[in-house]
Amino acid sequence: MGRKPTNRPTSFDIAYRAGVSQPTVSRALRGSKSVSAATRARIEAIARELNYSVDKNASSLRSQRSNTIALLFFEEQSPDDSKINPFFLAMLGAITRECANRGLDLLISFQKLEDDWHVRYQDSHRADGLILLGYGDYTLYESRLRQLVGQGTHFVRWGSVGEVNVGATIGSDNRGAGRMAGEHLLGLGRRRIVFLGQADEHYPEFADRYRGLCEALEAAGLAVDPRLQRDVVNLEDMGHAAMREVIAEGLGFDGVFAASDLIAVGAMRALAEAGIAIPREVAVMGFDDLPAASMTNPPLTTVMQDLKRAGAELVETLAAQIEDREVQSRTLPARLVVRRSTAG
Repeated sequence: MGRKPTNRPTSFDIAYRAGVSQPTVSRALRGSKSVSAATRARIEAIARELNYSVDKNASSLRSQRSNTIALLFFEEQSPDDSKINPFFLAMLGAITRECANRGLDLLISFQKLEDDWHVRYQDSHRADGLILLGYGDYTLYESRLRQLVGQGTHFVRWGSVGEVNVGATIGSDNRGAGRMAGEHLLGLGRRRIVFLGQADEHYPEFADRYRGLCEALEAAGLAVDPRLQRDVVNLEDMGHAAMREVIAEGLGFDGVFAASDLIAVGAMRALAEAGIAIPREVAVMGFDDLPAASMTNPPLTTVMQDLKRAGAELVETLAAQIEDREVQSRTLPARLVVRRSTAG
């Protein structure tokens, strides 16, 4: 801060003019939220006045950082080639926007879970950290996460937030959202509610949504019928098959809560084929609020996850790790979007 301006503008000159340290200038010009908005604006104004531009190559050499983060999508089971959950594709825009705001480059990669992606990115230094989206069976995925932790890799993932998380995790309040979904259906007079989604340790987000539904049923004085829960992974065809199975068994039901919109769409197709009116006979709702949810017939009631905030939180949490700031896992609220598949 005691250095006087030179003829060629540097970050030290900006620091002198702004009355801050040079590291603060560097963080501000990278868009780091560790610098207050007012200070960042003052530094940016001085940089413009001095016609100063950041030399990314020199900055990277000094910091041993690439100023690049990697977004890794993991494939899911699918009968066709579209193996990325469309929910994650919708989140991509929010992540890209937040990276642009911070002056970070984003490397996007599609991975198979069985590949050695965790080793490849650690050894190549292609990115300063990883954002992980999608995983399939969590019991297999968890071992890779533990390897990342052991390697000291900076990473954050989207998923189920529990009391014990392997690495930093950002996710929705799945249990609270499941309870909200159950309360919505119960408020419509529905008492026999089918849950379509694998509700065990292999799919912890689905399991939390089912726990929330069960809590709503129990709070209403209703017994949970385990026959109305079907293990279904996130595929439309699986939702269709499971719904046909429930109908064929004649268990009697008046509501369906699917763990995802894709599963719900398949269930609605099976109900239509069986001549069961939605929502007059059976109310149906999903989870995620994919664009397709508003285009079903009837339009699908669902639970919306905050994609914009999710993208920002994922990037911020990873940036904090890279900058050696303290990080913690976060749970984001979700909200109900009521459409005609329940409201009629």
